[in-house]
Amino acid sequence: MTTQIIRFSNILMAALVAGTIFGIWIGYNPMDLSAATYIEQQQNIIIALNDIMPILGLITIILTLASAFLRRKEKMAFILLLVASAFLIFSGLITKFGNQPINSIVMTWDLKSLPNNWMELRSKWWFYHEIRTLTAFIGLCLIVWTSMKKD
Repeated sequence: MTTQIIRFSNILMAALVAGTIFGIWIGYNPMDLSAATYIEQQQNIIIALNDIMPILGLITIILTLASAFLRRKEKMAFILLLVASAFLIFSGLITKFGNQPINSIVMTWDLKSLPNNWMELRSKWWFYHEIRTLTAFIGLCLIVWTSMKKD
């Protein structure tokens, strides 16, 4: 029963994390926004997600590693869950060292003090976001796939 609860929780958490990241990718592409709209939108989403998403990501990684440990006798499931963990960790590292430093800069902006390189930073942030969207999605797919396989 414990294994099933952890597997269910793992799928749920991975879906929440990957779904949030995917939703940003689908609905918040900033590339064609005016400076004013970009600043307002980006600062709003940073305030809303900057604290909770790393916590959800860490919980998801821990659950994925726990799932791998519980399935360590099933070689393929064990390996796939470790690979899923690696993709989720990579997504977190991209966020920590790519997106969040830019988020910190964006939080200091207003229309009166917009730096000349704001479009460059916006593009860099979006590039990192596209990579973490892919890595989170792959992690989710591997978690779901191993959960579908019979023990």
